[in-house]
Amino acid sequence: MDFGVGYFPTHDGMRPGDIARRVEERGQTGLYFAEHTHIPASRESAWGGGPVLPQKYFHTYDLFVALTAAAEATRSLRIGSGVCLVIERDPIVLAKEVASVDHLSGGRFEFGIGSGWNREEMRNHGTDPRTRLALLDERVRAMKEIWTTDEATFHGEFVNFDRIWSWPKPAQRPHPPIYVGGGGPTVLDRVLAYADGWFPQWHDHDLTARIGELRAKADRYVPVQVLSVPPEASALERLAAAGVERASCWLPSGPWSKVEPALEKWEAAIGELTGR
Repeated sequence: MDFGVGYFPTHDGMRPGDIARRVEERGQTGLYFAEHTHIPASRESAWGGGPVLPQKYFHTYDLFVALTAAAEATRSLRIGSGVCLVIERDPIVLAKEVASVDHLSGGRFEFGIGSGWNREEMRNHGTDPRTRLALLDERVRAMKEIWTTDEATFHGEFVNFDRIWSWPKPAQRPHPPIYVGGGGPTVLDRVLAYADGWFPQWHDHDLTARIGELRAKADRYVPVQVLSVPPEASALERLAAAGVERASCWLPSGPWSKVEPALEKWEAAIGELTGR
């Protein structure tokens, strides 16, 4: 099992390239940046982490700008979205962004995707929360057409275009691995329908059992990566036993003096598990 970290790349914290370089130097294999284009001030949608939403949710750099900086600062680190809100992005533009980052990084991008939890946020992008899962499905399928064909055409309920050219193509073939985030009742169906892997959070309900359910349903190998893992050897041991590909913890946003102690705690848990 590999190990990585997640981070909200805020304008008042460590620069994206700086944290990417630091975690690569210290042996982490993956870095995932969170995304929110904005947070509506109305605050109608409840946040699952408590009554007060941290400011980092609405102080982040643009996801793909931050990922580009991380790619340029590193050589082998896998960089990814944790997760990209596809339902808030134009699929033709997003296909270009994904392909560009993957190409510039030499094929190191991992595409974590999600359908979002903040209904006001998605409405501001013209997305109806009631149809967001169908929209997510179509946009992913449309992007695959753009990435894998020289002249792409797609017609669906939400996405329509005829005969377009778009380069560069991703460095990874046929495209960067797509990991569906979330732990809802239908998430495994989405993973099996159009993704390469599952990207749940540690706190998602019955995680180990659902990993087993996914593997039982699949007719192919489906990798699982887990975010928000606590810095505890017992948690890592449980995920390793379940066959998880990479476990990642969230690091706090801020200066290195704030990030380093949390990273050291994560490293200590890894060392306890691995004996190194």
